[in-house]
Amino acid sequence: MTQAPAASKAALRRHDREIVALAVPAFGALVAEPLFVMADSAIVGHLGTAQLAGLAVASSLLMTAVSVFVFLAYATTAAVARRVGAGDLQSAIRQGMDGIWLALLLGAAVIAIVLPTAPALVELFGASHTAAPYAITYLRISSLGIPAMLVVLAATGVLRGLQDTKTPLYVAIGGFVANGALNAGLVYGAGLGIAGSAWGTVIAQLAMAGVYLVVVVRGARRHGASLSPDAAGIRACAQAGAPLLVRTLSLRAILMIATAIAARLGDADIAAHQIIISLWSLMAFALDAIAIAGQAIIGRYLGADDAQGARDACRRMVQWGIAAGVVLGLLVIVSRPLFIPLFTNDQAVQNVALPALLMVALSQPICGIVFVLDGVLMGAGDGPYLAWAMLATLAVFTPVAVLVPVFGGGLTALWGAMTLMMTVRMLTLWLRSRSGRWIVTGATR
Repeated sequence: MTQAPAASKAALRRHDREIVALAVPAFGALVAEPLFVMADSAIVGHLGTAQLAGLAVASSLLMTAVSVFVFLAYATTAAVARRVGAGDLQSAIRQGMDGIWLALLLGAAVIAIVLPTAPALVELFGASHTAAPYAITYLRISSLGIPAMLVVLAATGVLRGLQDTKTPLYVAIGGFVANGALNAGLVYGAGLGIAGSAWGTVIAQLAMAGVYLVVVVRGARRHGASLSPDAAGIRACAQAGAPLLVRTLSLRAILMIATAIAARLGDADIAAHQIIISLWSLMAFALDAIAIAGQAIIGRYLGADDAQGARDACRRMVQWGIAAGVVLGLLVIVSRPLFIPLFTNDQAVQNVALPALLMVALSQPICGIVFVLDGVLMGAGDGPYLAWAMLATLAVFTPVAVLVPVFGGGLTALWGAMTLMMTVRMLTLWLRSRSGRWIVTGATR
């Protein structure tokens, strides 16, 4: 009678150790990414307002371009983890190499598009005539680092699939330090201005990609995996990533619609929205770290033909997601009066942000469930369902958000619509997880 609870507790502790071992380093690596932009902004900001404005436009374009291809990490993690679970490390690394080759091809295509169209893209994003030249310079130079950025995404997916999130953390920290030093040296020491910042970032990105390639190539040689491009494998990676691309684009559309609606509400509302979305994104990193652990763990269990292990791990990660969401929500409620003044002294902005932040706080447990189940289904390779579910969420959110300025309610109502959006996502993901249709075991889905 006493052995079952003891066994259950042991299983829970095992799942907890796995989640913590993968999620904590993943969180560190995720936080390091926005620090790149912050470091560039701090250094370029001392050159002048026009230079900083140019950097803001160019970096927004670059981050948008790169975020579209985040499926390189997600799809690769799931595919590699399955093969690790099946005990076929050679095939796992071969799958990872296909993802890296796809990243290089996509990166070359992006460069071919960005270099000639940089002035038009900068104008489309509304850069002023004083900021535009700096934005064009930064965009053109930085685009040369996009293949490296995409390789980093794909290689990160390889290592996550191999149950290694520590190496990406170390590489991210090293890249951040190198980026800061190079930027400072080239901007001020060499007197290259904003071009120096762009070149510093490109060099740091190339170095990060180089480190990842060394790690992956060593693993390939150790396990006898081929390094040459394989057309069928690259095609398979693209096909697996296509639904996740649809999912990502739908989510980006939701965030862009929310920003556009906030801008229509007035200056105080859009200013408060910018503060809130920054905090929301930071909390998303914490929840996404659990999701990344989910991708790796679920893929491994399914690859090992352990359907019950996948179910148990999913259940435990959902509990982690809810707990993390509750903690984050309470932190937001307690810190609201202290957090907002760090960004603005404008009383009008503070008055708008305070009630909207309460809505954000209340939605965090929902967000915790959404992020975890999103990661679980990604780890299971259930991309097509995720794509359709996000399209359905977009279809529900859009009319509700558009009606916010019509019926009033201001920014709090808009974040109510965002909470509705997350609730719809939670329901679609929960229904899928309950159905068990995502559980397809074996080395491939």
